[in-house]
Amino acid sequence: MLDVSGLDAYYGDSIILKNISLRIKQGQVVCLLGRNGVGKTTFLKSIMGLVKTPNGSIMLDGTEIIKMPSYNRALQGIGYVPQGRDIFPNLSVYENLLLGLERNKNNSTLDESIYELFPVLKTMLKRKGGDLSGGQQQQLAIARALVSIPKLLLLDEPTEGIQPSIIQEIAKVIKKLKSKGNITMLIVEQYLEFVLEVADYFYVMDKGCIVMEGNTKYVEPRQIQAKIAI
Repeated sequence: MLDVSGLDAYYGDSIILKNISLRIKQGQVVCLLGRNGVGKTTFLKSIMGLVKTPNGSIMLDGTEIIKMPSYNRALQGIGYVPQGRDIFPNLSVYENLLLGLERNKNNSTLDESIYELFPVLKTMLKRKGGDLSGGQQQQLAIARALVSIPKLLLLDEPTEGIQPSIIQEIAKVIKKLKSKGNITMLIVEQYLEFVLEVADYFYVMDKGCIVMEGNTKYVEPRQIQAKIAI
């Protein structure tokens, strides 16, 4: 579903990512781990076309997208939940969800199944996004991305600043989506226990490079912890 090779990314004249290669199969959940500031968020922004990527290739479902503008990448089937969630605080929960339909012009109504994944949202459809708790905003941001029916869902630090009970709810949603097999996910995360619970495969990034990768079923957690604690 996603095949990134030889990717460099820059902020201004500063190189942040160096020769990154990463592959995700259809239906997989892959997590990208690493300390703060090593380039994880920049990598997601590179996939979305939000930073300068002069070298490399980004193939989405067999289509080269590296030269596409961000809106065309969304139209190709990428859903993006950025760090900090970026919901619209002055719009209602329902209005925030409707914005997720903009990519899918063939569907102008919300599928009720989104409330099966996030039942709390159905109870507060008229509430403004800015009045929700951090955990509720995160659920809203993920739901907004999902209503566009993406092929690839990018989640940047979905557990950051979230209470444990909501983290478990998000983990259940990810596992439920994975069981259906029709959506591929790349998750930037630092919470190792969460990664081992939801992911099929992992990559570790340090100083803009991939330094470790493997199947989550067969890795010794202490090995990952040693890499992300340096």
